[in-house]
Amino acid sequence: MANFTKKAIQGSFWKLLTERPLSRITVKDIVADCGINRNTFYYYFEDIPKLIEDMVEEDAETIIRTYPTVEKYEDCLDSLIDMALSKKTAVLHIYHSANRDIYELYLWKVCDHVINSYMNTVLSGRKINERDREIIVKYLSGVAFGAISFWLKNDMKDDIRNDLARLEQLKKGMLEEMLSRCEEK
Repeated sequence: MANFTKKAIQGSFWKLLTERPLSRITVKDIVADCGINRNTFYYYFEDIPKLIEDMVEEDAETIIRTYPTVEKYEDCLDSLIDMALSKKTAVLHIYHSANRDIYELYLWKVCDHVINSYMNTVLSGRKINERDREIIVKYLSGVAFGAISFWLKNDMKDDIRNDLARLEQLKKGMLEEMLSRCEEK
């Protein structure tokens, strides 16, 4: 029953986010929509930002579980993009709110997982200095995070998949070149 109630609260919140901006949603609106009392809401969530945090954390964990290893980071980022597009209005309401940082933490977590998993695949059988690996992961995570953040900032109007594919073409060979410079002999 507990999981059902929590999911009902989350479902009502997503529904309300598709109808109006986050700044116009109250706990009262959420409980009225899902037919529970305020105390029940506060049993599960401290406030609306904690509700958002819980929901985006669940989405991040879903992507991470779906892609425990990453051979092509584009596949995993596609999953993130699909998730955002499936809830486009709601995601944009969060992204353009005072609670943007919560969504950005989720985005960083997924980007970091994708790049770390991808690097594990790329480095299979190769030895590089751990600090060099960390620097490369930070750089690639920043590129992925930046591209997706820019896409969100522009209300998901760009063809992000095409842009990421083109970026991959433009930087072809860069990662291999970086790795060859830091490979331990």
